[in-house]
Amino acid sequence: MTAGAFAPERPALVLEPTDQAPAKARRYLSERFRELGCDDDYVGRVVVTELVTNAYKHVGFGQIVVRVFPDKRDDLVVIEVGDEGVGTPVVRDEDHASTSGRGLLLVVQLVRDWGVRSLDGEGKVVWVRCGR
Repeated sequence: MTAGAFAPERPALVLEPTDQAPAKARRYLSERFRELGCDDDYVGRVVVTELVTNAYKHVGFGQIVVRVFPDKRDDLVVIEVGDEGVGTPVVRDEDHASTSGRGLLLVVQLVRDWGVRSLDGEGKVVWVRCGR
């Protein structure tokens, strides 16, 4: 997957799937939020951290592509994280005995809307729409 799988007018961050990827994605998101005039990037940083972490832990190969841009329909921001994995993320029920698996559940509770878009067998994009 390349950044070209995304709309070319949107700046993208291309990452290798390592434990450094979430920190780099947070810095990118904070810069983009500032450029967009967003006062608070806390939810965005939580969301991008979780989505990028899932991409490097559960896919572990290829590139991770992150984009942040304004939603043209309303006063929201879209965050997209693409990877080369073919599986679809699933929100799990909360399991109090488990030591992991709550990240996507937290994400969907923080954002207005979310979904997954297939890249024709070459990966997927997980997207969220969140407030500025």
